[in-house]
Amino acid sequence: MEKMARLAIPDAVYNWINDFSSGRSYCTRFEGDTSELADILATVIQDSAIGPASFVVTASDLQPMHVANALVKFADDTLLYQRSTQTPVLVN
Repeated sequence: MEKMARLAIPDAVYNWINDFSSGRSYCTRFEGDTSELADILATVIQDSAIGPASFVVTASDLQPMHVANALVKFADDTLLYQRSTQTPVLVN
């Protein structure tokens, strides 16, 4: 929410996003068993209408740490492509 606070959005919109992102939890069901509830501590809620927009804000300053790597951001997903720096070794 720190990054959302830096945006020029009305307080009511910020408060709505904060409220929407807070107090969420999830559980897993498998073969009739259900796990305990766990809190979601992220502002990017997948499968929500606001998920992609909140991802854009959250991931906006992500950059690869090495120039040979590439970071690809799409919708609510991030991929890091890392170029191998090792010389291939032939094994007989």
